[in-house]
Amino acid sequence: MASSRLDELAGRAGEWVGLSAAGAERYTGAVVGDRFDRIAWHDTYEQSAGLRELAAELNWHDGGNHGHTVDYDRTAEQDRTADREGVSDLLSDVFLAAYKVRPKLRERAEMVPARLVNHQVITSLVESPEFTELHRETAGDPYAAAMAVLAQAEALRRMLDHTWDARERAEQASRARAAAEAAATAVGEELRRAAGVAEEDGTVRAPAADAVRRAIEGAENAEATARQAALDAERAVATAAPGIRTAARNAVARAAETVRQEAALMRAWGVGSGELERMRFDERARLAERLRTGRLAEWAELIGRFRQMADGERARKVENAVGELVGVTLGDDLSRVIPSELANLGLPELRAVFAARYTAGELMLYDSQGEQATGKGAVIACVDTSHSMYEAGPGGVTREAWAKACALALLDQARHAGRDFVGILFSAADKIQVFRFPGDQPADTARVIDFAETFLGGGTSYQTPLSAAGELLREEFDDAGRARGDIVMLTDDDCGVTPEWMRSWNEAKHFLGFRVFGVAIGAPRVAGSDSVLDALCDNLRSIEDLTDVHAAADLFRVI
Repeated sequence: MASSRLDELAGRAGEWVGLSAAGAERYTGAVVGDRFDRIAWHDTYEQSAGLRELAAELNWHDGGNHGHTVDYDRTAEQDRTADREGVSDLLSDVFLAAYKVRPKLRERAEMVPARLVNHQVITSLVESPEFTELHRETAGDPYAAAMAVLAQAEALRRMLDHTWDARERAEQASRARAAAEAAATAVGEELRRAAGVAEEDGTVRAPAADAVRRAIEGAENAEATARQAALDAERAVATAAPGIRTAARNAVARAAETVRQEAALMRAWGVGSGELERMRFDERARLAERLRTGRLAEWAELIGRFRQMADGERARKVENAVGELVGVTLGDDLSRVIPSELANLGLPELRAVFAARYTAGELMLYDSQGEQATGKGAVIACVDTSHSMYEAGPGGVTREAWAKACALALLDQARHAGRDFVGILFSAADKIQVFRFPGDQPADTARVIDFAETFLGGGTSYQTPLSAAGELLREEFDDAGRARGDIVMLTDDDCGVTPEWMRSWNEAKHFLGFRVFGVAIGAPRVAGSDSVLDALCDNLRSIEDLTDVHAAADLFRVI
């Protein structure tokens, strides 16, 4: 070959030298994120065994040679590394799309060609109509975002299967682009060598000039190959796009339902967002698993409705202005006696009961804001857990489920008022379990669940739980000077008490000024006028429709 002028060689090589120097930065992640986002993903991944298992499964699933073209210039380890990196980037993108408050996707032209399929997947996820609903629950919450990733696992597996050709062609395009950039760099290197051996008049002798020309020819061929590979990859991704969009839409819908159900479950059990944010990832995962699989898991919706109803009743009390009626209290002011008490006067057999309550100052009276006495005592829910409480009523709701849901709402009621709450589970005379929740301390979620899920079985005894409740109120009065507590008896059975115990009970009730509310669940006879429960309670009602939480609404206006 002949020698050449250096300026001629430089003119031909200039395009490739400029191309190698001005190559645009390409990204492997489709979602734009800063270092804090990357830290959030890394920390969540390290804490979540589920995410690590999913990554390992997808890597194994993706690592076989599913009939794709073998590149003999690459080792098997290089192929496995590329697969792992692709899966890792995909999972990171799915997580960040759910986690970031305002996720922003990169343009396709900014992506490394090997990640074009990932870009299509993430674009399809974010553009799904259901994504807005999903994002409402996951934005800013790494745990919920991780749940969204895991809920889409099956769809991600299918997408990896169905996009093999597109991903292989995208990987080939990425390798071809890298080769073209390397070839362009080689042109610059050969040109610098030629300049180093050029004569004073700018002549470059044949060997060096030939090397520059060969480098330019190699760069031209590599660039043509890269462009064709990129075109093939774009076509393959476009062919796969409809299937990706369908799978993505189904995946987002499933993830939205999964995340929404868990959020509703947490709300139903009174676990607030602030408490969830303070939990470690593994702690929150264990809590969610316990709530999903516990004894009362199927009644989470009932528990949530009870708490929502109680919230509404509290709001009604707060909205009342000074001087308006806000509840019911005890006393002997006949001008404020509630209608149900006055109705007793119309029944000859109950007139003596009315007279006795009037004499003792224990008639149920309308209470108005501004007249409420200070120093209210604890709220105590005595929940019957005898075998008959297993019985289901309308809608399949068990008596136990209704009673526990009501008790949990009473726990909320006490906490909003700054009052202690005590849950007493009882059955036979020798079976009782007491759960105390001081009003000045946060309610431990695990302890609340223990209270809700414990079931003693056996028969029914009133004296044991009520004696325990009375003793707790006496201790509170002696220690803190607080009286006027409230006891709510939730049961489906009637049983006798001794005259001696009844006298002692009435004395304690009069001295401490506490009120007793009775709820007969699914057993109207227990609320009869001649029942023991009626004699024990200041206010008694019967609940027959166990799907109706509003049947107990007035309790939350009174207590």
